[in-house]
Amino acid sequence: MMPKVIIHNSVSLDGSLTDFEPNMELHYQIAGNYKPDAHLIGSNTVKVGTELYGEGVPPEEAKDFEKPKRAESLPVWVIPDTEGALKGLLHTCRRFEFCKDVVVLVSEQTPKEYIEHLKERNYGYHVVGKKHVDLEKALELLSAKYGVKKVLADTGRVLGNLLLNQGLASEVSLLIHPVIVGSKSYSIFSNVSEDISLKLDKAEILDKGYVWLVYTVRK
Repeated sequence: MMPKVIIHNSVSLDGSLTDFEPNMELHYQIAGNYKPDAHLIGSNTVKVGTELYGEGVPPEEAKDFEKPKRAESLPVWVIPDTEGALKGLLHTCRRFEFCKDVVVLVSEQTPKEYIEHLKERNYGYHVVGKKHVDLEKALELLSAKYGVKKVLADTGRVLGNLLLNQGLASEVSLLIHPVIVGSKSYSIFSNVSEDISLKLDKAEILDKGYVWLVYTVRK
């Protein structure tokens, strides 16, 4: 059974994902309300987030090689990373207190040294695809192996647009920020390949000019 996939993003009024200061507290407050079984996060989103909001990458410690013991109710973080872009960075995700643990999706062409890197640190990893991650197979695997029923795709444009293009997203959640980026705009949906019909389920005006919109994707 395929899990429900919700795309959740913070954007400017003109639909940009970048070049403004997102309200991360409000963003994650809304994300937490969904109570997902898994967060699906692009490797580039993790990398950029580490650079923007981190204070440098801390060195690995012995505990980073062990699976954390946290509440079963917490979501697992699922990260497609076929090229090993997060080698040396994954422990920053594993340390996050609201993450049960990290699962990495790789392909048949993922460098062997990265696979060894994951094995040494006891990360769950799964080969789903020849060159790129097959998202449909990945979602089926998450359901069968981890009992995932609800996935929150808290990620950037590339992965979110792939989910929409492949008909895998069920819902779109947008936290609209009261700012216009203009010519620098990095449009959230610019790689969507065809029209997608939506049904508005929620339009909630929040404090300080923020608006939360929720749409169901019409299949």
